[in-house]
Amino acid sequence: MPRFLVEVPHDERTASCIQAIDVFLRTGSHYLTHADWGCQDGVHKAWMVIDVATRQEARSIVPADYRERAVVVQLNSFSMEQLEKLHRKHGTAPT
Repeated sequence: MPRFLVEVPHDERTASCIQAIDVFLRTGSHYLTHADWGCQDGVHKAWMVIDVATRQEARSIVPADYRERAVVVQLNSFSMEQLEKLHRKHGTAPT
């Protein structure tokens, strides 16, 4: 199943942080209640890693008030075999 990183920004005002956290926690959604936050380090965003079928499904998990601003990135990893295939395909040499 695809894996997505969902980044949800919010305003840097303290009231905005509290409101965003409140909305996430009150939803009861496993994904939202386990979000990681950067507010205490001055980065006013929440992050979640979600295993769902589509990008649209990942976005739909975000509360409506934050959905439009959310950034959804499909994640992948690479094996050494895949890296070697990429080098061959693109004619590049390993570093």
